[in-house]
Amino acid sequence: MKVNILMATYNGQDFVGEQIESIQNQSFQDWTLLIRDDGSSDRTRDIIQAYAQKDSRIRLINPDSLQNLGVIDSFYHLVKYETADVYLFSDQDDIWLPEKLEKTLAAAVSKDPSRPLLVYTDLKVVDKELNTLHESMIKTQSHHANTSLLQELTENTVTGGTMMINRELADKWTVTQDILMHDWYLALLASAFGELVYLDFPTELYRQHEANVLGARTWSKRVKNWLQPHKLVSKYWSLISQSQKQAKHLLSLDLSSENKELVEAFVTIMDQSLAQRLKSLRTYGFAKNRTFHTLVFRTLIITKFGYRRT
Repeated sequence: MKVNILMATYNGQDFVGEQIESIQNQSFQDWTLLIRDDGSSDRTRDIIQAYAQKDSRIRLINPDSLQNLGVIDSFYHLVKYETADVYLFSDQDDIWLPEKLEKTLAAAVSKDPSRPLLVYTDLKVVDKELNTLHESMIKTQSHHANTSLLQELTENTVTGGTMMINRELADKWTVTQDILMHDWYLALLASAFGELVYLDFPTELYRQHEANVLGARTWSKRVKNWLQPHKLVSKYWSLISQSQKQAKHLLSLDLSSENKELVEAFVTIMDQSLAQRLKSLRTYGFAKNRTFHTLVFRTLIITKFGYRRT
């Protein structure tokens, strides 16, 4: 089995070496680490090259290019760069626990390789010095981990650094525009066309620091939102609108009739009359993963309070 680990880096000199070493320390050793640097201005590329010179499994795929593509396009480029049986995604600043690869691959072996598959796990949230902040990111931020298309349409529980996809799912990924994040879109594809599998144990230390592109939800972030309700409503609507645009990509693919009906109902719900919106919410059960967020989500859908078409 060919195993490709994909890492996108950008100004990650403080932590990228530790992450590479955590990959080198995996109990499963037969892998290739492909790294694409997104135009770093610090020592990130030099650090990567130093590891690559000592370990033939590690390759910087764009040593002569400083082109900045952003996170989503960087990972898309990595997925399409070289064919493998499975692909794992790595952030530049986390730490993989020693049996991450072994356990994730073991869960995939029993699955049909002809069907799109995404396997993901829980993770521990830590600070810059790797002190544990939360034992479980899933339990801290959600009532459950998503495994269905209905759940993933409105909210994502897949953290990219924990996930593995197979070749069938990689081949399904053909767009990068109007996608909220690569892990969310890949989870949509997996749940729509194959299987989305959650393993209820952590496989990495998810480091929180000031330079995170995306981070775990914290009480300080929540309080800041609550003190600015007009901005909070705008943020909710933006997320709803963007998740609809993201889901709309699925309609150009060969969905089952049941999944097509579900996706169409979600992406068109704001074009429906009040009675139709109420019926769609009852029929399909569109919701968020926490009770309070579901209340806000459904209230906004029903009332269209603060809604601006985008």
